[in-house]
Amino acid sequence: MATYKKRGFKPKNQVEEQQVEEQESTTAEVFNTLDESASKSEEWVSNNQNYILGIIGVVAVAVLGYLGYMQFVQNPKEVDAANEMYYPQQHFDQALISTTAKDSLFTLALNGADGKYGFLNIIEEYNGTKAANLANYSAGMSYMNMQKYQEAITYLEDFSSDDAILGALAKGGLGDAFMQLGQASDALGYYESAIAHSGNEYTAPKYGFVRNQQLFEQFNGKKEVQITLVEEREPLFMI
Repeated sequence: MATYKKRGFKPKNQVEEQQVEEQESTTAEVFNTLDESASKSEEWVSNNQNYILGIIGVVAVAVLGYLGYMQFVQNPKEVDAANEMYYPQQHFDQALISTTAKDSLFTLALNGADGKYGFLNIIEEYNGTKAANLANYSAGMSYMNMQKYQEAITYLEDFSSDDAILGALAKGGLGDAFMQLGQASDALGYYESAIAHSGNEYTAPKYGFVRNQQLFEQFNGKKEVQITLVEEREPLFMI
C-alpha cells in the first residue's frame, strides 16, 4: 500500500518520528478506504451490468425512436397539413371581404369540396400539427361569422398560440361568443384574458374598451365604476 512522506525528510527525535508514523498510518487508512470503496463500486457494476446495459439500451431506443418518428412521420405530416390549409383558407379570406354569400364561403372553408379538405377535415386528419391548431382558430371564427356561437366556442377553446395578435383575437372571439349567448360573466373573463395575453396597440385597447363597456352596463353606469376602470388599467378607454 502506498504511503505519503516528504522526500528527504528525516525525523530529528523520537517525537518527530512518532508524528511521521502517525501520518503514514492515517494516509494508509485513507487509501485503504478508497480501495474498499472502489472495490465495492466495481463489484456493484459487475453484479448489475446487464441491468445497466438494459437501461442504456432502452434510453437509446427511445431517443432513436423519437428522432425517427419526427423525421419520417411528424415532419411529413406537418408538411401535408400545411398544404391542405391552402384551399379552405382561400374561401375563408374570400368570405371576410365578400358582401354576399358569406355563409356559403364559410361553409366551404369548414367542410371543403371537390376532394379538398376543409378546416374540420384538417383538424380531424392532422391532429397534433400546427396546421390543425390554426384550423381550430379559423373554424371558430367561421362559426362566429355564421352566428353559430356554441360551435365557435368549441373550436376557439381548442386553439392555443403565444402569438401576440392571434392569441388575443382568439380569446376576444370567445368573449364575443359568450356575450352573444348571454353569458356576460364568462365573456368578461375572456376579455380580461385577451387584454392580459398581449399589450399590443391593436387588441389591448379594443378588448379593453369592450370590457369597460360591459362592466359599465353591468353596474348601470355608476360614476365610481368608470373612475376605477380607468385608474386600474391603462391605456383602456373611459366609457
